[in-house]
Amino acid sequence: MDILDNIIETAYSLDERSRATGYIRAAQTYEYVNSGRSRCKSADYTVFHHYRVEVFCKIIYWQLQELNDRFDEVTTELLYGVACSNPIDSFLNFDIQKIMRMTELYPDDFDELILCALKNQLANYIIDVRDIDKRFSNLNGFCDLSKKLVQTKEHSCYLFIFRLVKFALLLPVATASVERAFSAMKFIKNELRSRMNDDFLSGCMVPFVEKDVFNNVSIDDIILSFKAMKPRRVVL
Repeated sequence: MDILDNIIETAYSLDERSRATGYIRAAQTYEYVNSGRSRCKSADYTVFHHYRVEVFCKIIYWQLQELNDRFDEVTTELLYGVACSNPIDSFLNFDIQKIMRMTELYPDDFDELILCALKNQLANYIIDVRDIDKRFSNLNGFCDLSKKLVQTKEHSCYLFIFRLVKFALLLPVATASVERAFSAMKFIKNELRSRMNDDFLSGCMVPFVEKDVFNNVSIDDIILSFKAMKPRRVVL
C-alpha cells in the first residue's frame, strides 16, 4: 500500500495514477469486506493472502514494464559508460570498452579521429590516476574528479577525457529537464486537448514546468500583458 501511495504521488501520467488508485481501492474493498466478519475461516484468510500476493506481483510486473520503457538498450549503454567512468573506489568499475561504446552514441561530439585519440588517452589515463598519482585516490564522484583534474593541470593532458567528465556532470541535469518536459506534455496535451498547436502547447508548458517562477507573477500583470498583445473589442 505504501508503494502504491508513492506511485500515485510521483506518477508521471494520468494512466499510471489511475491504475495505482484502482489497485488501492480494490485492496481496501477486500479488506473492508473481510474485516466485517467476526470470525473468518482459515479458507478466507488463504484467499485474502492469495489476493495480496496477486496484487503485489502485478505491481512488480508493472514497475518492470515502466523500467523497460524508460531504459532501452541505448540508455542502458549510456548509463554503463557513465558508471564505468566514475572514480569512486579508486576507479573500480573502469571499463574502456563500455566508455567507448557510450561515446559512440554522440558522433557530433566524438568523431572517428577523437575516438582513436580517446582510446589511447583512456589506456594511459587509468594507469596514471589509479596506479601512479595518489592525488586521485579516494575521490567521491565526478565533481571531485573534475576539480582534481584542473588542480593538477591534467585536464590539458587528457583533453577528451575531461570532456567526458563534463558530459557526465551535465547529463543528469539535461535528462531531468527532458523528463520534466515530457511529463508536463502528457498532462497538458491529453485526449481532450489533443489538437493544440505548438504555440499554445509551448505557452501552457512553460508556466506548468516553471511553477516556482510564475507563482510570483501577479494576475494583474498577466492581464496587462494579454491586453497588450493585440487590440481588443472588449476591455478585460
